Amino acid sequence: MTVFIVLFRGVGGATQLPTKPLREALGKAGFGNVATYINSGNAVLSSDRGVKETTAEIATICRKEFGFEKDIMLVSRADWAKLIRQNPFPQAVDKPTSLHAFVLNGAPKKEAVEALIARAASHEHVVVQDKVLYFHAPEGFGVSKLPPVIDRMLGVTSTARNWNTVRKLMELAEKTS
Repeated sequence: MTVFIVLFRGVGGATQLPTKPLREALGKAGFGNVATYINSGNAVLSSDRGVKETTAEIATICRKEFGFEKDIMLVSRADWAKLIRQNPFPQAVDKPTSLHAFVLNGAPKKEAVEALIARAASHEHVVVQDKVLYFHAPEGFGVSKLPPVIDRMLGVTSTARNWNTVRKLMELAEKTS
């Protein structure tokens, strides 16, 4: 069994995934140790299927049960731990809402990353490692002009979580066997 962190893209505002019914539906589908974290598109579960099969099954459940048809990204517990270990901004964890990890659905081209970094404000910091973009915005994520253009500039789809959520999802994953 592999433990996966499940990241639903675009949850919030008009698009909701009710956590209790989601947990129940995922459990009925045979996933183990299902847990959700806040009503903004985060779950943890164990699966005996691979990433593609697990993602497809979750997408089918979400479409049929909740009318949710947005991107779903899975990260194994081991890869999530690596994401945390490789954080290039350890000084930012004391203000975790200023630090975000963007999970990317593919590795962006070097030129695209360089163009994105060049577009960041002088106080903002961006590092891309494999399929993770780390974004440190000391003056606030909400005021930054960078997040809305990340997908377009990198040519990949992403979903972001602040460092509080990153840590909490790791805690939930560590409790899952």
